[in-house]
Amino acid sequence: MRTVLGDVPPDALGVCDAHDHLFLRSPVLPGQELDDPVAADARLRAFHGLGGRTVVQWTPYGMGRRAALLAELSRTTGTHVVAATGLHQAVHYPAELLDGIRDGLADLFVSELTGGIGSTSVRAGLIKVAGAFHAVDAHARLTMTAAAEAHHRTGAPIAVHLELGTAALDVLELLCGTLGVPPHRVVLGHLGRSPDLPAQREAARSGAFLAFDGPSRAHHATDWRLPEELAALADDGFAGQLLLGGDTTVPETPGMPHLLRRLRPRLTEVLGADTVERILVANPARAFAFEAPAA
Repeated sequence: MRTVLGDVPPDALGVCDAHDHLFLRSPVLPGQELDDPVAADARLRAFHGLGGRTVVQWTPYGMGRRAALLAELSRTTGTHVVAATGLHQAVHYPAELLDGIRDGLADLFVSELTGGIGSTSVRAGLIKVAGAFHAVDAHARLTMTAAAEAHHRTGAPIAVHLELGTAALDVLELLCGTLGVPPHRVVLGHLGRSPDLPAQREAARSGAFLAFDGPSRAHHATDWRLPEELAALADDGFAGQLLLGGDTTVPETPGMPHLLRRLRPRLTEVLGADTVERILVANPARAFAFEAPAA
């Protein structure tokens, strides 16, 4: 697994928040930036104090990752941090920025995975892309095609923001069916925001990892449906593909500490300690590990 401080064996990761953000900036969230190093340090230390040992940060290119500071926070808190390359939906970027990188996306992703982010030596450990609401639009097709090429060249995992939990099957059809990415190298994010169990089961049958992230969002079907969703998927034999994340996107998000302090006990009561341990430890260790690139 490629962390901001270098590669570590997956079995060294411990309890993992599989989708979160320490720093994040977007024009669609004016005044709600995650850009405070002191607050980021506090969140990371709170998570570590509850037994958390790894945070997978899904903030991609051009959204305020602060790679050098991620490395510093990882070092001072003793917590593994994984950074992302990739690209979010077009709405998160100025048009001129997208125009400047559109023709070289795959090379950009590979460079950040193998050389470093910006002028730093901090390397990304995953490729983050995003779908549209119930669709894979032209921008998503562009970024996913570049992500697939970068995956084939590096062996890096691909994590996908599903808009309100939708279009999982369309994403899999493109990434895995058309572009040849093995399904177990794909992490589908935000599935709990669209509690469509038949669609979740079909996505799980592909072999992809299913991330349930962003707990305690008042306008999403998250916490109150989550135990029954995970229990149903585990009962169907998919416990080894489930992931949990806090997805801190604005300062008010309960995020990392909430994941372990409040959500873990509730899930343990329903799923049992062994299954929850598997979801928090063993599954992310497999989901985010690098594999040998395609020949």
